[in-house]
Amino acid sequence: MKYINPVKFACALMAISIAISQTAGAAAMVGKANIDFRLRYENVEQDNALKDADALTLRTRLNYQTVEIKSFSAVIEIEDSRAVGIDDYNDSNGKNPDYSVIADPETTEVDQALIQYKGKSLTAKVGRQVIALDNHRFVGHVGWRQDRQTFDAVTLAYAPMQDLTLNYGYIKQRNRIFADDKDIDAKDHLFNAVYKTASGKLSGYGYLLEVDNNSDNSLDTYGISYGGTSNISGNKVLYHAEVATQSAEAQSSDFDATYIFLEAGMEISKVTAKLGYESLGSDDGYYGFATPLATLHKFNGWSDQFLSTPAEGLVDTYTSFSGKAFGGAWVVAYHDFSADESSADVEDLGDEINASYSKSLSKHFSAGIKIAAYSAGDPAAGKVDTDKVWLWLGAKF
Repeated sequence: MKYINPVKFACALMAISIAISQTAGAAAMVGKANIDFRLRYENVEQDNALKDADALTLRTRLNYQTVEIKSFSAVIEIEDSRAVGIDDYNDSNGKNPDYSVIADPETTEVDQALIQYKGKSLTAKVGRQVIALDNHRFVGHVGWRQDRQTFDAVTLAYAPMQDLTLNYGYIKQRNRIFADDKDIDAKDHLFNAVYKTASGKLSGYGYLLEVDNNSDNSLDTYGISYGGTSNISGNKVLYHAEVATQSAEAQSSDFDATYIFLEAGMEISKVTAKLGYESLGSDDGYYGFATPLATLHKFNGWSDQFLSTPAEGLVDTYTSFSGKAFGGAWVVAYHDFSADESSADVEDLGDEINASYSKSLSKHFSAGIKIAAYSAGDPAAGKVDTDKVWLWLGAKF
């Protein structure tokens, strides 16, 4: 399969859209366009030699979707991220290396450019697109960062019967959150099946990942999960259980690791309390279970200390409370981190407190604040105390 330059593809899509409009009449010219802004301030303080980081960035996303003609439609989306006045931060691409990292590089790129077929039971997409499966733990869009993750891919979603959906995706390129220069050529196959029941959702998956760099680096993960809600004595009860196995080729060696996730919660007086246990296992302290396509910021604390799983593995035992107040939503969480395979020097991987509040200000505007306070554990683990603060304002039209 020959790789297609996404910018040229986007231009071709626009030309196709115009041609369709001209041949299908005036109705075809009425597509759907929207624009999305997010202005965000972020501060990072770390207990090391790096300077404290401050960034004020504006993310702009312009999306246009054509009308559907004979089950076909097209999407073009442009995304831009700019520093606005405050740019004392390491953008992860070499800018200001003396500062702590805030992974929001300045970039303008084609975020999505795809053609979609949507039939009665089959949906197919070809081109640059967002892919988010289940809860984003293995495949997601990392929408928290200003340059979100998309994929150059072919995806199929087939519903052979009610409540059952079979998903397949082939990824040619991973368009990551670090701008174009750090995108990765890939040969990834995604298999995912979802069956909805009256009390929850059962998912089974196989994610066969490989970086296309002429080396042995396959990462094969197979798993099953079940999660849902029920009602007990008038109270909403939540539950989720998941297990997966992983085989990896890395550094001319083969590794195996196991993933376990258990979560239970209850909503009482409009406050939801959750208790969770997540284990990204280790292979005898030499390899940690990996999820390179995940929306990693969503898991294991918002300070992003564990974007890569330590070789000792990671066990995250956490509790969270969430609810509504003053017309907005709040969350408070505590994480306790430890090694899956402890050694003489590494067992305690620290702990973290998270808190956030977000609110819709009107039909078009929203705002929020979020904090993360990480306290390091054993010195040999290589972590340091880290505090992060975010303030943001969003607008959609």
